[in-house]
Amino acid sequence: MKIAVPNKGRLHDPTLDLLERAGLAVEAGADRQLYADTVDPDVSVLFARAADIPEYVADGAADLGITGYDQHRESRVDDVSDLLDLEYGSCRLVLAAPEDGGIDAPADLDGLTVATEFPNVTADYFDGKDIDVDVVEVTGATELTPHVEMADAIVDITSTGTTLRVNHLAVVDEVLDSSVRLFARDDVADDADVDRVVTALRSVLDAAGKRYVMLNVPQDRLDAVEDVLPGMGGPTVMDVEGDDSVAVHAVVDERDVFATVAELKAVGARDILVTEIERLVE
Repeated sequence: MKIAVPNKGRLHDPTLDLLERAGLAVEAGADRQLYADTVDPDVSVLFARAADIPEYVADGAADLGITGYDQHRESRVDDVSDLLDLEYGSCRLVLAAPEDGGIDAPADLDGLTVATEFPNVTADYFDGKDIDVDVVEVTGATELTPHVEMADAIVDITSTGTTLRVNHLAVVDEVLDSSVRLFARDDVADDADVDRVVTALRSVLDAAGKRYVMLNVPQDRLDAVEDVLPGMGGPTVMDVEGDDSVAVHAVVDERDVFATVAELKAVGARDILVTEIERLVE
């Protein structure tokens, strides 16, 4: 099985890190290669431009692809399924125009020009609103085009909005919410091997923000501990050999750990251990 992943840019390192945490670490020396093996002999990766990955998957050069949802929409490829939101690389594709420029709604651009690095997404957006605009494709510095009279507005990616504000551009409308997704060719989307990869990646996502709590508590204080630690379907309780105590294990949200440990101590728990969780398969 081949997984197409971004060969560079802001998505490259987070993608390789996610694969490693999911048990699919890419072998050393892969940076200068088109293909690379992973520690799983049945899975390899194909390094490609993020924008090309949907096409690689659709054409069969890869079975799975990891890239932004915006790139998938821009590619307009068919026969590719969106399997899993990988919860990083989040951004918005927005319609923006010069502040105090008289463009307050998408309809104000009827008959005008919009510059973007996403001509297909932009055309689809305006077609859906039955607004006629001239879409001009640019390859960088999109935010400058209204100031050099190349365009009346832009459609561009924003994460924090800082670049727009610096260039005196105001958001008129949101075009698309995007994050990095796992895509599969439709004819393999239900295969067992694909499901194995989905399960591995999802287990990393499910473990994020969770902590594993272990402790000992006297048997007669167990009910109080269980009230503090409802866990996932209830805590796991085990007898401690040669003692009147029991060992209790549970998964808790990271943001609740501080308060939870204090409550556990208050009801008689001892030997409390909190650890990170690398993967969580439900």
